[in-house]
Amino acid sequence: MQKILVGLSGGVDSAVAALLLKEQGYDVSGAYIRTWMNEETPFADCPAQQDIEDSRAVAAHIGIDYSIVNLVNEYREHVVNYLVDGYENGITPNPDIMCNREMKFGIFQKYARENGFDGIATGHYVRKIKNSKGRYHLIEGADNNKDQSYFLAMLEQHQITHASFPLGELKKSQVRALAEQYKLPNAAKKDSQGICFLGDMNINRFLEYYIEDKPGDILNVEGKKVGQHRGLHRYTIGQRRGIGVPSNTDNEFYVVVGFNRESNELIVAFDQFDAPGLFTEKVELYGLSFIDEPVQSQRDLLAKPRYRDQSQEITYIPIGETRARVIFKEPQRALAPGQILALYDGNKLLGGGFYK
Repeated sequence: MQKILVGLSGGVDSAVAALLLKEQGYDVSGAYIRTWMNEETPFADCPAQQDIEDSRAVAAHIGIDYSIVNLVNEYREHVVNYLVDGYENGITPNPDIMCNREMKFGIFQKYARENGFDGIATGHYVRKIKNSKGRYHLIEGADNNKDQSYFLAMLEQHQITHASFPLGELKKSQVRALAEQYKLPNAAKKDSQGICFLGDMNINRFLEYYIEDKPGDILNVEGKKVGQHRGLHRYTIGQRRGIGVPSNTDNEFYVVVGFNRESNELIVAFDQFDAPGLFTEKVELYGLSFIDEPVQSQRDLLAKPRYRDQSQEITYIPIGETRARVIFKEPQRALAPGQILALYDGNKLLGGGFYK
């Protein structure tokens, strides 16, 4: 009998994942991954204690072993430092994808292996299939509105080989129904919308603890000063809210379109299709990662610029082993450096890379 360690987050998805695996006859244990403590940043709305209570109650209800895996130091090193360094250096990080690559399917998976488990499982809405060569692929989840394959774009073959995704064939409504049917104690709990393991918190409040504000001028694309910003790390390409510059008399709103870091200036334009720097047809990717074989020749593929975005038609042009040029069939809005483009062949996730 295979031993599976399920990452119980305290939410309904991972709870039902554990339930289904036990019903299928696996030897299931649950573990809450402790990655953050309120006392580190007192202003953060960290849900850790409630999530621990909920995940422990789920494990007791299902009848599986439960433990808390303390990875606070590792999380700070691999996710928090990445997040802070990114904003300090003028890019927009994606902590959720990095959290999956480095923590859940990295350090947590290693922990499971070292403690006698055959694999791990999560509540991601994604499907895993095996090809004729014995290699594994990830396919978009059956629920189009909940598919989470984007968040796994930077995983590698060895990380998914010993991973299970019990919810891949289900719709969210079915998961909720199962939770109610089996009277799981967190059946009615709302889904978390916050940063991976940090909860529903304001990113700027979090960054205040690490990055000192450096105020500067806000200029429009004609070079006219229209306001003052608190610090460039507080903004990203395409941002419309929270800039601090009012709309004009025609009720046109400003949007961030660029940065002049040498002079510490934030560049804005009115939120229109022809706003300079807001839409782009070509990008360069770096740090490419593939789940199976890398794409080594020019191909027409699909791509998701962000989670919940519709798949976009692209032409993919490799540049060496870790870089590529991507040409979109339709111009894309607000592609911020440091974010991740997920690459697909149909509904099969191939991998991804960072916007340069």
